[in-house]
Amino acid sequence: MPRPNEFILTLACKDSPGIVHAVSGLLYQGGCNIIDSQQFGDLEGSDATGLFFMRVHFEAPVHLADTATLDTLFAHARRQYGMEASFHALAARPRLLLMVSQHGHCLNDLLYRWHSGQLAVDIVAIVSNHPSFAGVAASHGIAFHHLALPAGSDAQTRREQEQAVLAIVERERVDLVVLARYMQILSSELCQALHGRAINIHHSFLPSFKGARPYFQAHARGVKLIGATAHYVTADLDEGPIIEQDVERVDHTLSADDLTAVGRDIESRVLARAVRWHVEHRVLMNGHKSVVFR
Repeated sequence: MPRPNEFILTLACKDSPGIVHAVSGLLYQGGCNIIDSQQFGDLEGSDATGLFFMRVHFEAPVHLADTATLDTLFAHARRQYGMEASFHALAARPRLLLMVSQHGHCLNDLLYRWHSGQLAVDIVAIVSNHPSFAGVAASHGIAFHHLALPAGSDAQTRREQEQAVLAIVERERVDLVVLARYMQILSSELCQALHGRAINIHHSFLPSFKGARPYFQAHARGVKLIGATAHYVTADLDEGPIIEQDVERVDHTLSADDLTAVGRDIESRVLARAVRWHVEHRVLMNGHKSVVFR
């Protein structure tokens, strides 16, 4: 259980000498105690961004123990280095909205981890385009919103449905939207509104096996390796910055149903890790990539 005076500082800026010294010096001068610090400079390779990333877990004295005061402390350093810097109070539990269609494995896994205390968040609502999980939400005391999208819905219907989603996000002060097997393509407008605060999960067959029953397609082709990818949502379908991936070997003895079961287990684990790392402020976006401090 984090104490009220524990914070996480995350920052990104162009790499240059003196950043670590400046950050640690300011925290020292303020009477803070650094518990853990990680940094990474993306300087090598043809796709290097030249950016420096840092995550610092620290304790602050009483007179600095709020994010606004810490922001003021770092105002000069932020301007000097062109930092994108954010302070996060560990005592503040992130507020999550889960979205799901008709496959509940990821939803149920996240609910279990939340209920058992493995995931330190508040799940404030579940949204679905089907009514199937209303009972699951009720059993956990979570508000359920059935926002239907009938087959063949026109652009106006989809726009109104997404506006309803955004209204929930704003009303419930949602920090992170998790697409826990929500089988709808989000518009560019909704992706932009949720930039950096929406995570999706999908199997790692893309683009090989698209559409319905991908594990059955994989079984028909004798696939020997299956996996899952969790990434931030962008307007480029299933191409946002990757947070986490995992794979598992399979063989000819497994049926298509067996493959589906293995795949769903991987999807649940990968999504849970991505969500946990995000809410622990371990993930920083780096253009089309991400930096994950574990």
